[in-house]
Amino acid sequence: MPTEDDMSVNERRKYLKRMKERYMGAKRAERSQLLSEMEQVTGMHRKSLTRLMQASSLERKKRTTPRSRSYGLEVERVIVRVWESRDYICAERLTPGLLQMALHLARFEPLDLTAQMQGQLATISRATVARILRKYRSRKVRLPQKGTERANHVTKGVPMGRIPWDVAEPGHFEVDLVYHSGPSTAGLHGHTIQLIDVATGWSERVAVLGRGQQAMEGGFEHLLVRVPFAVLELHPDNGPEFFNHHLVRYWKEKVTGAHLSRSRPYHKNDNRMVEQKNDTLVRQYLGDLRLDTPQQIATLNALYEQMWLYYNLFQPVLHLCEKTMVEDKVLRKWDQAKTPYERLLASGVLSPEQQARLQLLYEHTNPAQLRKAIYHQLNVLWEMATALPGSVA
Repeated sequence: MPTEDDMSVNERRKYLKRMKERYMGAKRAERSQLLSEMEQVTGMHRKSLTRLMQASSLERKKRTTPRSRSYGLEVERVIVRVWESRDYICAERLTPGLLQMALHLARFEPLDLTAQMQGQLATISRATVARILRKYRSRKVRLPQKGTERANHVTKGVPMGRIPWDVAEPGHFEVDLVYHSGPSTAGLHGHTIQLIDVATGWSERVAVLGRGQQAMEGGFEHLLVRVPFAVLELHPDNGPEFFNHHLVRYWKEKVTGAHLSRSRPYHKNDNRMVEQKNDTLVRQYLGDLRLDTPQQIATLNALYEQMWLYYNLFQPVLHLCEKTMVEDKVLRKWDQAKTPYERLLASGVLSPEQQARLQLLYEHTNPAQLRKAIYHQLNVLWEMATALPGSVA
């Protein structure tokens, strides 16, 4: 497999064009030295270099015969099925866990995975997976879419900043609140409290009606009981829904050992992980719906229970592993895609009981059926919300 240091085909041809003038004007002994140099630089075979140097042109020619298939239709069918079960994620996220998820799905539906197919699924490249998926873009089913704070003295003493992107220890959570008020924030309406662990991508969500003391404490109580590992840090923005006397007291009394930090004013990117998930895991599902009844909040929490399983156990995420500055540009490198569950297992922070519980959930959950259930529950919520007077149509 080519590495980042290997020259591309176009780079090799550009280099050989410059070397050809020297090669053609050199004597026999010097040509041999030049071939050795080109061999080391390009990594090509000496015979191939000799042939190219003697060719009339170094311009690349288009393929005249079609490329033969390396992977049959059965392999393609399995790839597409896994892609559908993982909600049409990109090839970079899909490829690393392709064989593992195919074997998992085969426990729930007939995929006819032969030993040869398993070997092909384990070795297929990301580029090949991307080419296969390109043909099936029309199958993608999109999510249904219907349509300045004053100074807060409670924040004094709470350090400002952001959680480092390269933190390795699970338990450092970014926190945010998403409104479900529709076109107007007047009156009592629903909110989503969302927590995102920076190290693993583990996500937690709960819907609450209003943002008063009892609603917020109840929401956090629900989330903190369900998180399968210790909460080391909570990092919300500066909103009064987070920084008030009651909630700060609650965090100090109930979340023992957790560090409390906050974003800098006017630096929204200090909570960049949870802000991204606000869009992909909340807004893309709910749009601008107004949710303002206990029944709607209960239905939304039922949806969030299903999403908790799906996105933590079966949706692989990429994690930034290197960030360098070259001139005025930031270059980023990402690691191999893994699910938050896999990253959590690798960290070693889970207790044996929690590990056994999550393993049992994973083994007995069909991600394809779970995805269908999520979309069904979402349709129920949309119908419930849009059927009421004053809702978004």
